Amino acid sequence: MLLMDTCALIWLVEDLNSLGSSAKSSIAGSPDSLHISAISALEISLLATKKRIILPMEPFKWYSEAIKLHGITELPVTGEIAALSGKLPMIHKDPCDRIIIATAMLHKMKILTADDAFRKYEGVKVVW
Repeated sequence: MLLMDTCALIWLVEDLNSLGSSAKSSIAGSPDSLHISAISALEISLLATKKRIILPMEPFKWYSEAIKLHGITELPVTGEIAALSGKLPMIHKDPCDRIIIATAMLHKMKILTADDAFRKYEGVKVVW
């Protein structure tokens, strides 16, 4: 099972060349086991509001269509995930990424990310 970080989803939809070769192979080899944290909807909305990404439609519609098109399963942010993200070492300070890391830990998933900080967490496996 693979958990995509927000940038991996954006690149899957908007710029496939930005995905690493291992990430592409993992996506192709696991089309039924791709997941995303619901926190990515927040992150995409914030990025669009700050004009750091330009989307062809409203952010939540883009997000919903992207996960549907690629058969990605959305995982909720539970209280357990939120609590674990708060207890993680302060290697990564971005709360959205901390939620993604905690989600992967609790669900025993690999994370598709280009962010090297994810690799610094004990027990987290990164594919890129």
